[in-house]
Amino acid sequence: MTELEEIIRSEIRDRGAISFARFMELALYHPAHGYYERNLRQTGRDGDFFTSVNVGSIYGEILGFEFARRLATLPSERLVLIEAGAHDAQLARDLLGYLREFKKGIFRRITYFIIEPSPARAGAQFQNLLEFHGKVQWVRSWKEIEEFNGICFSNELLDAMPVHVFRWDAADRTWQEWGVTSAERNFTWSPLPGDKQSANARKLLARLPAELLNVLPDLFTVEISPEGVSWWLQAAHTLNQGWLFTVDYGLLQDDFFSPHRSRGTLRTYAKHRPGTGLLQAAGDQDITAHVNFSLLIAAGESAELKTEDFAPQGIFLKRILENIESAPAEFPLWTPMRYRQLTSLIHPEHLGRSFKVLVQGRK
Repeated sequence: MTELEEIIRSEIRDRGAISFARFMELALYHPAHGYYERNLRQTGRDGDFFTSVNVGSIYGEILGFEFARRLATLPSERLVLIEAGAHDAQLARDLLGYLREFKKGIFRRITYFIIEPSPARAGAQFQNLLEFHGKVQWVRSWKEIEEFNGICFSNELLDAMPVHVFRWDAADRTWQEWGVTSAERNFTWSPLPGDKQSANARKLLARLPAELLNVLPDLFTVEISPEGVSWWLQAAHTLNQGWLFTVDYGLLQDDFFSPHRSRGTLRTYAKHRPGTGLLQAAGDQDITAHVNFSLLIAAGESAELKTEDFAPQGIFLKRILENIESAPAEFPLWTPMRYRQLTSLIHPEHLGRSFKVLVQGRK
């Protein structure tokens, strides 16, 4: 039994069964033993999973071109770029390096914020961004950011936010939240009593149409992340002029209810392969669930943002490339290696279809 597992068991002994969201929070973000806290190199060939950032600097350069194009249309002299969930800060370095070389005017006008609640991870990011000392600032949450003009973006952040797990009871026509308890030396699933179920998650589920529930099979499983929706809503309310971007694994709401997803979308990963069970190896493997983009879109629009784009990453990047082709002097030279990197980013069989891009804005 690991120290983290004993910590989780102790909380279960004191409080009874806990929500899966709480289990996921401890497994990933416990300040001493969580997966993201004690292992600062999860991505890349030597890590547990592969992201668009690991393909090469071209990903940050393409985003830098697009961000600069948009920022140039804003009248404010003081502009802000906010990255949430910056991992090892490689994307920040690629993006800032591009702006410094090719978009000097925008580079002078921006302040780059990184939202990072983890001191250990913020320290590692600081070391990786020493060449941009004075340009980058760190904050722990949205509470430290004032209303801004600019762009906030994230890359594979929301799919790692804790989720509540619900299963449909067809006989009673109700959703039952399932949590985690312990039996002997294992963690097991357990239905949560009504007073322990997430009221915010249930409110989101209450929006589902009756015609869907009428045909939903018994024990159909979905994951709901009120934390992710709340985070997006905070970003929307803090944005004065500009855009919110997020790139992540995810689906629109109707796609969550396809028959082949009857057991939900929660997955674990270790060494680029599916990990052990969801309740095993806490702290030693990544836990992720698909983002419900329909909920994010509704949250942003409730804050009077306009949904400007929702597309697979490949299609989204191809649109930017059309603008790059008309301004070749504003982008690094193409080489055979960079063309191979681009293929990995846009090809449907690589990363082009797996990731979705949501853009909402306010002018």
